[in-house]
Amino acid sequence: MLRRHRGIEIKTPGELDAMRAAGIVVARTLAAVAEAAKPGVSTADLDEIAEQTIRAAGAVPSFKGYHGFPASICASVNEQVVHGIPAKSTVLADGDLLSVDCGAILDGWHGDSAVTLAIGTVSAADQALSAATRAAMLAGIEAAVPGARLTDISHAVQSSAETSSAADGIDYGQIVEYGGHGIGTEMHMEPFLPNVGKPGRGPKLKPGMALAIEPMLTGGSAETIELEDGWTVITADRSRAAHWEHTVAITDDGPRVLTLPEGS
Repeated sequence: MLRRHRGIEIKTPGELDAMRAAGIVVARTLAAVAEAAKPGVSTADLDEIAEQTIRAAGAVPSFKGYHGFPASICASVNEQVVHGIPAKSTVLADGDLLSVDCGAILDGWHGDSAVTLAIGTVSAADQALSAATRAAMLAGIEAAVPGARLTDISHAVQSSAETSSAADGIDYGQIVEYGGHGIGTEMHMEPFLPNVGKPGRGPKLKPGMALAIEPMLTGGSAETIELEDGWTVITADRSRAAHWEHTVAITDDGPRVLTLPEGS
């Protein structure tokens, strides 16, 4: 039986290896989607590629059927922050910014990762937005070490975003309603991981914990609206958004990113 610390699942090294196998499936799927994501391609086409890639690896899409979600990826375009539903009618165009979130279950273990893709040639502002969001994720990963507190990750994410805002001359909106989470035998587990916060709070990080670290930034307001489909979240001011995510294990040797491509 899995151990828990303050309700947080603790994995053995072998169980983290099993999560790594699931993470490789996710990384392979996101690579296939990125390769196909071009002007004229629909997000439904990308979803089909994702599902085929996941199932060909002997895995199962985490998202499909999850609380009724109808697809294997979330495909969020431009002002859509997260949980965009793939559709034949959503055809990518040059200059679009596409965030793709993907999860897979392999042998009972979950992997979860997201990337933001430039479709064709995007604006310099959108490139900077995506880069700032990715940098915030990497800062959060760096803070995921044994002995740290959960909100040390939150603070690292927030501080990185603020540093990018100052460097880019853009007041990036930092989404607070959505954040990272524990992951392992389920996709969403304790604890919730905010993307903003003061350091030194929350449970102490221990080897064997695994977290999905996933900042979301906007090019404008941080206020969001959920559409009537019950899933798609957009920016209230219709500014563009970016989303980056990795599944990360806490280990004695430092953060282990479980959703990197194979061989990384």
